[in-house]
Order: sequence, then structure tokens, then C-alpha cells
Amino acid sequence: MRPTSQYAAEAIGTFILVFAGTGAVVFGDITDGQVTPLGIGLVFGLVVMALIYTLGDVSGAHINPAVTIAFWAAGKFPGRQVAPYIVSQCAGATMASAVLRALFGLHKNMGATLPIEGLVYQCLILETILTFILMFVILNIATGSSEQVTIAGIVIGGVIALEATFAGPISGASMNPARSLGPALVSWNFSSLWIYLLAPTLGALLAVPAWRGVRLAKRVH
Repeated sequence: MRPTSQYAAEAIGTFILVFAGTGAVVFGDITDGQVTPLGIGLVFGLVVMALIYTLGDVSGAHINPAVTIAFWAAGKFPGRQVAPYIVSQCAGATMASAVLRALFGLHKNMGATLPIEGLVYQCLILETILTFILMFVILNIATGSSEQVTIAGIVIGGVIALEATFAGPISGASMNPARSLGPALVSWNFSSLWIYLLAPTLGALLAVPAWRGVRLAKRVH
């Protein structure tokens, strides 16, 4: 597979993720809450599931800089492609947010992830834990049996839907720096962006030694 095709897949995949996911948030604002937190969580989970089955054999369907960095740290992704993947993902996310604004105008923060008032550091920890869980699942599924790989989209999409539903009202449940960067750039609201760049990356990296420990224990037994 040519790298240019992989970069294009990551850009398009992240565009679709952010357009659908943050679009659900924007549409909820436009319709005074007709798109509920459960609906938003399901949109994020379902779109990720679809993208994994659509682009998994092209680029791996990372669609998330934290996932790319963690795969590299785990020795499952070449270092020379990390930066191009991240640039592609961020470009796709930003374009999606720009299209949403062009279509529907500036609605609040365009689906930007923001911590609930007064819980900044709690949300930092929460986002770290959420991404740790997500990446731990991804690593185990991606390196598991062929049966596990076959259902990867369902499992990973399910985890995202679950986490986005219960944690979304508190922290936004980003788990993805690109997903947070796009709306922040378009709404020009960078007040809490550092949380959503730092926490998902840290959480994803913490999942790597946990995954290695579990895999080592499995081989021993």
C-alpha cells in the first residue's frame, strides 16, 4: 500500500469521524437537545465501527493521533509515518469542522470538547483513563486471534459509544486530539485544548505497557 493512499485514507476517515460526531453535537445545539448524549455516543461509536471496516486494510483506520503514537510505541507502526499520519488526521478534522461551520454557522463551540465547569483536572484524569481503556482494547484486538480481528470494528466502536455516552457530559469524551483540535480551531476556543492534546496521548501510551504485561502473562500460562 502506497503511503500517499494511507495518508489520504487517514485524512478522509478523520474528516468523516469529526463531521458525523461533532455534527451530532452541533445538531443537538440547533435542535435544542433533540440529539441526546446517548445519540451522540452512538454516532461516534457507529462511525468508528464503519471506518474500521472501510479503511482498516488501507491505513489501519487509526483516525486518531493518540492511537498512531501508541502503535508506534508498541512497535506496531513505523516511526517515519507517525508525523504524516498525525498531519493527515488533524487536517481531516479541521476540514470537517470548517465545513460544518460553513453549512450551519457558528453554534456555541462547534462540538469542541470542554470540561464541565470546576472539574478541569478531574477531566484531565478522566480523559487519560478513557483513552487508556480504548487503546488497551485496540492493542489487544489488533494483536489477537483472527476471530478477534474480524470483530474489531464492533468491539472498538462499542467501547467508544459506551465511553462517549457516560463521560461525554463531563469531559466531552474526546479520546482523540484531532477530534478536539478541529472544532477548537474553527470556533477559536483554545481554553482547554491542552487537556485534550495531553490526556489522550498519555492515556494511549500508558496502555502500551499494560498490553505488554497482559500478553506476557498469557504466554507464560
